[in-house]
Amino acid sequence: MNNVTARTSSSWKPMMGTQSSERSLFSYSVNLDKRVRPDNPLRRFAAVLDLDWVRREVAGCYGKKGNISVDPVVLVKMMLLLFLDNVPSERELMEVIAERMDYLWFLGYGLDDEIPNHSVLSKARARWGKELFEQIFTRTVLQCIRAGLVGNERLHLDSSVIKASASKDSVIQAPPELVNAIRAAYREQENKLEEPDSKSVNAMHVSTTDPDATLGRGGGDPRTQLCYKNHRAVDDTQGVITAVKTTTGQAGDAQQVPDLLAKHEQHTGTWPNIAVGDQHYGSAENYRYCQSHGITTHLKPCKSGMDIQKVFGPERFEYDESGPI
Repeated sequence: MNNVTARTSSSWKPMMGTQSSERSLFSYSVNLDKRVRPDNPLRRFAAVLDLDWVRREVAGCYGKKGNISVDPVVLVKMMLLLFLDNVPSERELMEVIAERMDYLWFLGYGLDDEIPNHSVLSKARARWGKELFEQIFTRTVLQCIRAGLVGNERLHLDSSVIKASASKDSVIQAPPELVNAIRAAYREQENKLEEPDSKSVNAMHVSTTDPDATLGRGGGDPRTQLCYKNHRAVDDTQGVITAVKTTTGQAGDAQQVPDLLAKHEQHTGTWPNIAVGDQHYGSAENYRYCQSHGITTHLKPCKSGMDIQKVFGPERFEYDESGPI
């Protein structure tokens, strides 16, 4: 009983594991290195990706005794595969790893090695904290800058709707007090799973299965659905993402511009020359914000229901021959 208590204590920390690069690539006479084709994209990643610093950054999250964890570098590589190939879930990722020789090779596993449970990823995220992942993102952007992949001339602003894994049938309409109670109960249970909490819920509507998701539209689908939004700033030179922000599905795109541009400046060390966005971004506040930082605005005016041509028709302007061409 004392052993069980000690292991579940909040002060208990597992030992940090280190994946050996010398592990045998042979199993049942199969050489994984030869099985992965020379032009496999993962070979290019493996050749340039240096994540040894991750172990140093998270060393304080691990203890000196107890079970040995999965190597932090391997965990980061797993998360990279999750988004690189758009795998639907962490659970499915672990199933796919066991079936793909290039994944096994990239992670340093052999054919007969046991693949860890998907829960190791969520536990690692909770143990490491948000700051580490911000460091990974920032380091990635800096490496792209050093490689000449970020020109900082033109920055595109856009968002994607991410459908929540919850049915609209789970949505109920309720007074704010009940919504807050459901949210609090959900987060109490969520904390037991060591999952991060970072989003809010609608004031009068809530999903009983995923209270953090909100009702919204987008992504080319006119129907209202439970969703989140991923907002990003993309440098035009090589398509490098320099800033990201995740919100609920009801969050407006225009309101995210100051944060995205400020994060871009923080990550790259300078403001872009031009900001580009569609009709969701062209608000008066964003025009003023961009101009105050010397950014030229290529933002289509937000839909306002008025005919711009009638408000600012040609007859409202006078030609000045002495002005600049």
